[in-house]
Amino acid sequence: MYYMFGFLFLVFTILVITCSETTVLLCYFHLCAEDYHWWWRSYLTSGFTSFYLFVYCIHYFMTKLTITGTVSTLLYFGYTLIMVFLFFLLTGTVGFFACFWFVRKIYSVVKVD
Repeated sequence: MYYMFGFLFLVFTILVITCSETTVLLCYFHLCAEDYHWWWRSYLTSGFTSFYLFVYCIHYFMTKLTITGTVSTLLYFGYTLIMVFLFFLLTGTVGFFACFWFVRKIYSVVKVD
């Protein structure tokens, strides 16, 4: 029981690191291509992780659950959509701030003579 919170924190840390690294890498590729529209792309790049979560929730509903009622199905997908939206906000924010820090860092070392 007590180890569960440690494992959850470890998985959360891995999620934050993965979202940050992926967003910074794709932002770097866009900046190398001289595309300066990185603001919303950085948010959507890591926020798209919630789409995979939603696909998994649908797969879990179809294969593991035995919900047959309409109201129960609506409740399941209603709460799933709320959870997916909050996950989108979390991962999108992590990706945006990582990319923002990266862009500020690389442009602060550019010497203009």
